[in-house]
Formats: sequence, C-alpha cells, structure tokens
Amino acid sequence: MLESRYQKFFDEISLKISKDKIFTDKLHTLAYGTDASFYRLIPKIVIKTDNSKEVQDIIELANSMNLSITFRAGGTSLSGQAISESILVITARNFSNFKIASDASYGSLEPALTGAQANGLLARYSKKIGPDPASINAAMIGGIAANNASGMCCGISQNSYKTVKSMKLIFSDGTKLDTADENSKNEFRKTHKDFLENLNKFSRETKSNEELRAKIEKKFKIKNTCGYSINALIDFEDEFEILQHLIIGSEGTLAFIEEITYYTVEDLKDKASALIYFKDMNEACHAVTKLKLARDSKEIIVDAVELMDRAALRSIENDPVMPEFIKDFDEDVTALLIETRALSDEKLNIQIEQIEDLLKEFEVKRKIYFTKDEQEYNLYWKIRKGLFPAVGAVRVTGTTVIIEDVAYPIEVLAEATLELQGLFQKYGYSEALIFGHALEGNFHFVFTQDFSDVKEVKRYDDLMNEVVNSVAVKYQGSLKAEHGTGRNMAAFIEVEWGKEAYNIMKKIKLLFDPKGLLNPGVII
Repeated sequence: MLESRYQKFFDEISLKISKDKIFTDKLHTLAYGTDASFYRLIPKIVIKTDNSKEVQDIIELANSMNLSITFRAGGTSLSGQAISESILVITARNFSNFKIASDASYGSLEPALTGAQANGLLARYSKKIGPDPASINAAMIGGIAANNASGMCCGISQNSYKTVKSMKLIFSDGTKLDTADENSKNEFRKTHKDFLENLNKFSRETKSNEELRAKIEKKFKIKNTCGYSINALIDFEDEFEILQHLIIGSEGTLAFIEEITYYTVEDLKDKASALIYFKDMNEACHAVTKLKLARDSKEIIVDAVELMDRAALRSIENDPVMPEFIKDFDEDVTALLIETRALSDEKLNIQIEQIEDLLKEFEVKRKIYFTKDEQEYNLYWKIRKGLFPAVGAVRVTGTTVIIEDVAYPIEVLAEATLELQGLFQKYGYSEALIFGHALEGNFHFVFTQDFSDVKEVKRYDDLMNEVVNSVAVKYQGSLKAEHGTGRNMAAFIEVEWGKEAYNIMKKIKLLFDPKGLLNPGVII
C-alpha cells in the first residue's frame, strides 16, 4: 500500500503515462533497489519512460508535490547514484533516437543508447564517441554523460566534458532547453533571467579568485569526478557553455539529459598491445610516469596504459587462457597493459619501437612483446576488463565487493600507490587488488567487506578515512576519478576541495534544484 502522497502521484501520473509502465509491486521495486554499487534503496514507484514528454510530465508533477526523483539509464553506476527511496525514472530501451552528421563529425544521441550502440552507428565512418568506460556495452549515453565516464583510452582529453557539443535538458521545474537552438536559448533567457545572472556571477567570482582558480586548474589536470564540474566556471565565457558543462558529471542532481550531441573522435584501426611484467609496483609506476611525460611532450604515441598489481594477476591466473608462467611470479610483480594506435601499419611499427626504447631502462620479468594480432590483444583487454567480476565471483557469501577509484598527480604516482598498498596491509585487506588507467594516474581498488559485523565496519571506516587523507590531502589527488561521487564519497567532497569550492558547489545545486528534489543524497 502506497503512502497517500505517492498514491496521489500515481493516480495523477497514470492519466498521462500508461499504467503498464508504472510499477509499485515489490518485485519491481526490489529489482530496481540497487545499481552496480553496494547500496540498496527501495523506490516507492518505478516508471519506465519512452520519451522526453513523459519525463517532463513526471518532473513537473513531482515538483508540484515536493517528491524527489532519480533518473536511471543502464544502472551500471558504481557509486549508488542510480537508486532512490522515492520515484525512480528509468529511460526505457526505445528512448534511443539518434542523428549522425553527414560528415560524422558529431552525433546526437538519446539517453538509452548504449555506448557500444553509439560506436556501432559511427563505425562505418571510422569514428566513435570519446568516452570509453569498461562497461560501454551496457552503460547508456545518459549515464555516461551524467557521470562524465571515461575509461581506458579517453583520459581527460576525450571525455564527455571535452567532447560535448550541445544538450537538450529538462530542469527541475519542467523547463526545457536546447543549447544548440537560439530560439530555445532566447526563451530561457526570458524565463530564467535570474538563473543565468547567478550562474554568470558564480563564474566571475571564481575567475577572479586567483587561489581558487589555480586549485581548480590543478585538480582538473587529472581525472576528477568528485563534486561538480566547477572547471566550467573558469573554462568558458558563454553562459550556456558553462551550464551544459556543469551538467556533465552532475549525476542527475541538476537536470535530466534528454539528448546529448557529442563531437566524435577518430577510431584508429591499426593498433598493438603488450602485456609487460615489471619486477614490482615501484618500477611499474616509474615506467608509467616516464610514458606519460613522453606522451604529453609528443615524444611517443601511447593510447592506454593499464596497471594490474600481483593480486589482480592472481585473481585471473587460473583462467585457462592465461599463460602458466604467471603463477610462478613473486609477490611484487606488477603488469602494465600498453596499447598504441596509428593511421597506418608503418607508423604503428615506429610507435612500437619508440615505446620499447623508452622502457629499456626498467627491469621486466619477460621480454617486451607487442602484438598486432586482433585475437591476441583482444584477449589481453578481456582479461583486464574481467578483473572486477573476477573478485565478485570468489567473494565470501555475505560480503560485499567494494570498488573505489582515485587519481594521483603523475609525479607522485609511485609513492602514492605504494602507500595505498601499505594501507591495505595495515588494515588486513589481504585480498585487495589495484588496477586501472595508470597513464592518467587513475587506479581502482577492489576488496570485499562484511557490513554485518560492527568490528568489520569499524575496520572499513578506519581504512577509508586514511585513504581519503592520503589521496585528497597528502597527495592532492581525486577521491573519485571516473565513477562519479555518488553516495560513498559525498561526505568527503569538502575534505578534497576545501570550504570555498564546496560552498560554490552547494550554490550550484541550489540554483538548479532549489527544492532539492533531484537525486538527493548524491554529491551534495
């Protein structure tokens, strides 16, 4: 039986949306009570929407009744940002129209297309979208943009923030805006004059605050999805560019993304990968730093560098496709999976030689070998993408798999990563493994946790508090690099950013969502 206010909402929304798309039964609400994170919140009502008009109707009605709503696309969110105790709005599979420019330089995509579907549409033009999350086969465009998802190759140069061209949005009061349409923008200027004046004020104040501006510039030189994308306040002058870039990474707390138009990027077909085994973490991290600096100075072309510590290798060493020699490695061996791409095979050979030369000074356990064989390098990447599921498959019944992702400035990568490993040892998380997008200083760490035991919860709390201090304070890194702030790190945004920046984020939330009805408990 629904509470009276939700029953009233149900009765009224049922007049506009077919009841066969609205669910209040325990089976559906329980099924949608979790995303890919370890949180569970049971929604009162689940609604599957097919188009923006339905979303607008839901938002307007919820706003009039002061009921909170959360938007969900593929549900692959790892930080608890796609669940709700109130009204959960799901973009149904057919909310997936698209339009590709004649020269394929950009594509307009509705939120329920998966990243893989978008790339499939662009493949014949040798193009793709910039973001490349590991979950791209299931992650939908709405979530990819809302979380500023990145991945193994896109780094910070081709993520949603850097490649967004325009957006169609629905705000918390039901107002629609198309940032590519001058008529839509002019109408918004009339109806939301105070909104835009405040947004411009936030931008002017941030630009003129030299200390804060410098902090923002520094923190967004590495992957950062902790809090809002306040780099928009200093990166742009145009108010609508500021607005739409604030939406990127806002996790459904500021507006609903009806459609996003991405500039596309080249999908280079000539590629080679190498799985290289270094003697230890320190050696591997220093190799990463050298690769990163050489890439940034354009001395070499390297598209991805994925790190896997010994625990990560151990989690998949019994897979039949893995070579037997991995089992014989000592406890310190650390692997780097490196990929380079080119416009031609001739250029690819040159790039491989340059990378091999750069790595000659480092001690490796096996001879460096780059493969161009598609089946072979796809296997390497399949192994890397399977690390998180591999942990879940062997967890003890009753425990939860925790995955967090952080990013460090590249110049402190070795020192900071060794300290992170030391914290796992200190608190007895012997099964914890570290892997991730090393070229961007971005690591995921995964371990299992029992939340039914008070002592175990205390152990987890102590660990995470030390991790927060180490990452955000000591090394000035990002507590959330690409998985979004969600719920787990929302309490630590001020620790990472400081009071001044955090107050700006709260003002942004209040400006976009004055009643606090959009995805409460996430980010702010």
